[in-house]
Amino acid sequence: MAEKSFKYVILGGGVAAGYAAREFAKQGVHPGIELILSTEIVKADLPANTLVSATGETFKYQILIIATGSTVIKLTDFGVQGADAKNIFYLREIDDADKLVEAIKAKKNGKAVIVGGGYIGLELGAALKINNLDVSMVYPEPWCMPRLFTSGIAAFYEGYYANKGIKIIKGTVAVGFTSNSNGEVKEVQLKDGRVLEADIVVVGVGGRPLTTLFKGQVEEEKGGIKTDAFFKTSVPTVYAVGDVATFPLKLYNELRRVEHVDHARKSAEQAVKAIKGLEKGQSVDEYDYLPYFYSRSFDLAWQFYGDSVGDTVLFGDNNPQSPKPKFGSYWIKDGKVVGAFLEGGSAEENQAIAKVAKLQPKAENLDALTKEGLAFACKI
Repeated sequence: MAEKSFKYVILGGGVAAGYAAREFAKQGVHPGIELILSTEIVKADLPANTLVSATGETFKYQILIIATGSTVIKLTDFGVQGADAKNIFYLREIDDADKLVEAIKAKKNGKAVIVGGGYIGLELGAALKINNLDVSMVYPEPWCMPRLFTSGIAAFYEGYYANKGIKIIKGTVAVGFTSNSNGEVKEVQLKDGRVLEADIVVVGVGGRPLTTLFKGQVEEEKGGIKTDAFFKTSVPTVYAVGDVATFPLKLYNELRRVEHVDHARKSAEQAVKAIKGLEKGQSVDEYDYLPYFYSRSFDLAWQFYGDSVGDTVLFGDNNPQSPKPKFGSYWIKDGKVVGAFLEGGSAEENQAIAKVAKLQPKAENLDALTKEGLAFACKI
């Protein structure tokens, strides 16, 4: 079979892969970048610097950047009854989004059930409601986005969504689906015995990093491929970026894996700068990342910076009925503010909370911090 050789191979086609390619171009890599589509790599032989495709083609490389990202977790993976019915959607690829848009048009004013209360659940809940569907959200946790939101933050969003007419069902999970004679989903069966009618179901229960190809060939940690501050793995010719990388988060002096578009972009750029720096004998600064998450739905927009550990305070106007709600939270650990969240902030105010999370100013008195609220961040 055909064999191709490249100096650099980026494996993957998502955000991290795209930003790695862009950085190579910025660094003056010529004669350009070859894009190889419709090619699934089924075997990686890292000691031999070789990748093998499903059709038996081999790709040799001098440097490999693993940017395989995450795969979506499907209910069919757990053998959930009826989970293969039509109109049960996941959102990972552009193709998924296109199919969902078609279904929204086809099922005008129909019923939609969202399984999951994280990012995808909240953002799609808003999108489906705006498109005049009757929306229910189902999730097992006591409140939405539990990995980041405190109960106080979550109460606002749940109240706001309820005011928009979205039904929220907590503390239970989908255990089965029934379909009509066309094979389209008709009902969602919940663990607590309830049955919800559904024309469209969207499942957002997380993803898992795609690292199977490299098992036993690179060091792993916390579910990802372990890297240094330049995204180099335990194999010197191999780098890993984005969702698959477990890297040293300098700010907290610990290894972390981060699933977010912001880190996907920045880690890819860092790896390529390090690769080119090494070639030129130039040093590159260590990756110094400030965790950052954001979301927009309805008229809302929040940003979070830093770490969500320790005690929390809630400040501002978090009444879901308010015409212009604006509120936030600080996370305090060892007498320092380590994380900050703000809903409804201006660009300057969002920069202020980012600065707080980065500089970690002292805050001994939680009551005083609550009273001061956003003003605390704006004076740093």
